[in-house]
Amino acid sequence: MTFLAILFWACLLAVAWSYVGYGRWLRRVAARRPSLPAPVPARDADLPLVGVIVAAFNEEVHVGARVRNLLGIDYPADRLRVYVGSDGSRDRTIAEATAAAAGDPRVRVVDFPVNRGKASVLNDLVALAREPILVFTDANTEFEPAALRRLAEHFRDPSVGAVSGTLRLRDPGGGSNQDHVYWEHEQQMKQVEDRVGALLGANGGIYAIRRERVSVLVPDTVCDDFIMVMRAATAGARVRFEPAAVAWEDVPHDMAEEYKRRVRIGIGNYQALFRHPEFLLQGGAMRRFAYLSHKVLRWIAPHLLLVAGLAAAVLAAGGSSFYAALLSAGLAGATCCAIAYATRDRVRWPAPVGAATFVALLNLAFLVGSLRYATGNYRGAWARSARGGSMPGTGDAGSGST
Repeated sequence: MTFLAILFWACLLAVAWSYVGYGRWLRRVAARRPSLPAPVPARDADLPLVGVIVAAFNEEVHVGARVRNLLGIDYPADRLRVYVGSDGSRDRTIAEATAAAAGDPRVRVVDFPVNRGKASVLNDLVALAREPILVFTDANTEFEPAALRRLAEHFRDPSVGAVSGTLRLRDPGGGSNQDHVYWEHEQQMKQVEDRVGALLGANGGIYAIRRERVSVLVPDTVCDDFIMVMRAATAGARVRFEPAAVAWEDVPHDMAEEYKRRVRIGIGNYQALFRHPEFLLQGGAMRRFAYLSHKVLRWIAPHLLLVAGLAAAVLAAGGSSFYAALLSAGLAGATCCAIAYATRDRVRWPAPVGAATFVALLNLAFLVGSLRYATGNYRGAWARSARGGSMPGTGDAGSGST
């Protein structure tokens, strides 16, 4: 019984540390560190050649605007190239991208006739590009005018291998999804982790890597942004976060769409965890501790909560009224979240209830994602997303982007 009590509290404390304690501790650590110097604004002649990589599948709605946005950005025209790869699209993706380019020699549109998945398209586009700095983005993303310049200025420091921009999420419909609220917290965490030299991964809609730091992706890779940037960091490159390099995407209106997206992300998380043990075992001590605290513990949080629940159930069955009360409180909270989710379209719940329901749904998605990963029930193909575009799917219609 003593062992079960220790197990119960260890699991709960690990989850609490990942969601609450780690962030508070890290902010205290960062407050004692000197601010990192901002990159010096560069003249046009000093900016590097940049190749922007866009992989797309059935993106006729967005790809034209994406190309026009990139061509109209504040970056020297003679130092910018855009590579758009269509992964066997069955709509007008190629026609819309070509029309938006309007014969501009800076744009290369590549029609890959066979649908293979995003990772394979990225590998092929990287092989085509010759620019020393590669910027990765999505077909449904929009860059602010200075975004590319702010990313590129960091690479004047030869120790910098990758830079993550800031992805802002819009909720035009004001729906039940709380992802934009959760995401703002994650963006703040990226700034703090950047300050202590422990930035983890990048924002998939806007990040840049030195070409020699780009690694070939396994074809079924889901979270390409996380894998590529963490590989660069583990190999010794500095990874920076640039808050002034801003991109925008729309958030899914409904929490159900976000759940599907998070299941896919969960699969990508477990790919990273089990395929890349070096992320936990190599590199700087602060980054490894941040990876364990911010990522690994959060990915396994639903499993820890299940273990804690089972331990509490056994303790309650053994006659402990204290653990029986804790178990009842946990079940009541889960029931409340389930009711809030089921009635989300009819009842406007208070913000704390909405936040709790989102976190509960996030953990459920990660649990399902772990089962899908363990059984091999996923693939690297694409599926539609209510977040505004297509992303590598998990076999579910509606899977979204990272």
